Amino acid sequence: MSDMSPGSGPPPARQPVFNLPAVVSAIIAAIIAVHALSDFVLGQTGVVQLLLRFAFIPIRELSPELVEGLLPTGGERLWTFVTYAFLHADWPHVLFNCLWIAAFGSPLAWRLGTSRFLLFSAAGAIAGAALHLALYPDSAAPLVGASAAISAHMAGAARFVFARGGPMWRPGGAPVYRQPAVSLGAALGNRRVLAFLGVWFGLNLIFGLTSAGGAIASGAIAWEAHIGGFLAGLLLFPAFDPVGKAGS
Repeated sequence: MSDMSPGSGPPPARQPVFNLPAVVSAIIAAIIAVHALSDFVLGQTGVVQLLLRFAFIPIRELSPELVEGLLPTGGERLWTFVTYAFLHADWPHVLFNCLWIAAFGSPLAWRLGTSRFLLFSAAGAIAGAALHLALYPDSAAPLVGASAAISAHMAGAARFVFARGGPMWRPGGAPVYRQPAVSLGAALGNRRVLAFLGVWFGLNLIFGLTSAGGAIASGAIAWEAHIGGFLAGLLLFPAFDPVGKAGS
């Protein structure tokens, strides 16, 4: 005979310690694999070729004639707007970004679904590279890191994870991640949102200034790219969001 009282319902399901969407796990695995390849497998020449083909190099975009014969200038001019996000300066940079992808990419992936999440992440990376290009059009320093895409994740997640009843308030399945999004003004007026964003940009500044170096440490970790990704996340989130705003 059951000892459950009438109307009490079944006990809440136990939440796993790690509950990452498959797409987030795949991105983290890809980032770690790429850096392990550059650090432990490729020699110096191989690392240079990796950077030349997949890092974002501003001068190649606007003045390809200046680097003809020195840098690949074919299809790389297109795919590097995204592929640079899979390259990182050192292991602390890798681990730092993977933790933030898990923390803020996961609720966004649960909400948007795999296809929308990938497109949203790419939009953040592209916006970060574009702002970096606009500010440093003649730079030959490779841009690396997933921080622009993560900044977009944070901007998008800030629209719903801090809402009453959302993922930051209670555990749960899909309904928790389907809370209607708050307005942009309400999100930016939330002290919790501002605190998390402050921590994110502050830690990125510290990592950018104190990077210990690694196989591809010559790549620039640029705060401008973070801002570009963040602005893209703020402005583009409604176009990707399948749920909508509160009160709509």
